[in-house]
Amino acid sequence: MTDLVVSPATPPAPAAAVCAGCGSQVAAGLLACPACGRLLRGDELRRLAAEAEAATLAGDRARAADLWHQALTLLPPGAGQRATIASRIAALGPLDGAAPGKAKPHGSHAGATAGAIGAAALLFIVTKGKLLVLGLTKMSTLLSMLAFLGVYWSLFGWKFAAGIVVSIYIHEMGHVAALRRFGMPASAPVFIPGVGAFVRLHMSPPDARTDARIGLAGPVWGLGAALAAYGVYLATGSPIWAAITHTGAFLNLFNLIPIWQLDGGRGFHALTRTHRAVAAAFIAGAWAVSHEGMLFLLLLGAGWQLFQPAAEQEDNGALGTYLFLVAALTGLMMIVPYGG
Repeated sequence: MTDLVVSPATPPAPAAAVCAGCGSQVAAGLLACPACGRLLRGDELRRLAAEAEAATLAGDRARAADLWHQALTLLPPGAGQRATIASRIAALGPLDGAAPGKAKPHGSHAGATAGAIGAAALLFIVTKGKLLVLGLTKMSTLLSMLAFLGVYWSLFGWKFAAGIVVSIYIHEMGHVAALRRFGMPASAPVFIPGVGAFVRLHMSPPDARTDARIGLAGPVWGLGAALAAYGVYLATGSPIWAAITHTGAFLNLFNLIPIWQLDGGRGFHALTRTHRAVAAAFIAGAWAVSHEGMLFLLLLGAGWQLFQPAAEQEDNGALGTYLFLVAALTGLMMIVPYGG
């Protein structure tokens, strides 16, 4: 401060395996060694990648896309290679047919949804556009953003890199907007490649209630950016927009881990012990339904917060905003697999 459509059938994994990297016994069905992180289907991945590149050079974009989708089934969720493959698929451009196992998101329902999300995004830009542009006039923001963009461009391609940079920028400007609303001076966002971005406060919030609203404003605006990307995905069917949507939701959900100076930690400062227990139970339920691994980290943080000093007065606004963000971001990750 990441799932593409799975092709028809995942090749069956061996009943048991031994990691070639560390020699550990690996349970059936796992795609990576839990001890050292080594991918267990590396040879197959390299073969599929080579065949996909050859198909691309031969002009057979449909076959190349199918091979890249097959490669994705051999990667565990969160593997860094997923973003690279998503950029390869996006570079192939629109295909004549739908991706394997997935209908294109067109039709009246998808169009109506995309239109509604687009209208909401346009309203957001009109009302907040001046502030968003203002942040780009700061040299520290602009130069650090370009450095951040350059690093991720070299790794994942310019489209994905630009989408993530804009998503993070909008998240940070959510903090700036909240700080301005409370009359508190702060720096413009500064980007750090490999880490994310931050806004430096020039004074401490007067109380936990204010701090919670400033902290949670970032994920609220970040959710808006992810929804805007989702609207473009629905309108175009381009997998790169699915990747941007999913990654944006993932990054904002990560920021809701209630520890340290993360936004979730600042939100929890305003919660009573009872409200923290409610939040922990809600996260556990969301994890049980979605099986999203990031929620396990949120649950660990919420459990730890149960034993930390808590607010004495209830803040229903902070609790409601936090639970809404957890539900909305998790839901977005579920309905928009990485890369479409």
